[in-house]
Amino acid sequence: MSRVVRRTAGDVQGVKNKKILIAAIAVAIFAGLGAAIAVVLSRGGGLRYQTQAELLKGLPADAKAELTARGKQLAQPLTCQNMPEADLSRLLVRCTGTTTDRQQVQVFGSALPERKAEYYTILVAGEPLVKNASCLGADCKGD
Repeated sequence: MSRVVRRTAGDVQGVKNKKILIAAIAVAIFAGLGAAIAVVLSRGGGLRYQTQAELLKGLPADAKAELTARGKQLAQPLTCQNMPEADLSRLLVRCTGTTTDRQQVQVFGSALPERKAEYYTILVAGEPLVKNASCLGADCKGD
């Protein structure tokens, strides 16, 4: 004995609406994931400076650019040195200098390769101008 199931136009429309809803949710999820991946990739996902030597060489120019962008001019280039606590797991550099209006400048740069994190602090006359920033100068475009 066979049984005949009759569907009405409303039943068919309900099934179509459910399929459309499921497809829309799937598209939204994939779009969200795509946006999240794009943000991570646009930030580089890595360190600007991979070694102690690179950080020592690059920090003065980045700090000068940051100071200039904030209206502070250096009287002469920053003098930078490796900090004694630096090792392969944490890159540490300290720079010193003076602004054209004779304010003392201290710049601290650190990078943690395992965490792929960088931190920068700039003190002018003992006051923080930049505190634990993830980038400096031109490196910060888009942040």
